[in-house]
Amino acid sequence: MSQICVKAKIQGRVQGVGFRFHTAHEGLKHGLTGYAKNLPDGSVEVLACGHEEAINKLLAWLEQGPKTSNVTHLESDEVDWRHVDGFEIL
Repeated sequence: MSQICVKAKIQGRVQGVGFRFHTAHEGLKHGLTGYAKNLPDGSVEVLACGHEEAINKLLAWLEQGPKTSNVTHLESDEVDWRHVDGFEIL
């Protein structure tokens, strides 16, 4: 299994609804590292690093997000590998 990092931008009702907390929990559940942070435009940026299969599971989850959110758009790109400790909420 290959190790990759993916950066995703999630748009919709994703701030103020616990999106980052739930994303960090979901990422850790799948053994991933990275971060989730709010962006000034109202979207959330997620960096996730780990096994490709686990990344794909997280991306599938991000398409829906937690029940409190309403995801309208998700875009993701593979980025250069970097070592990250834990899964931070920024």
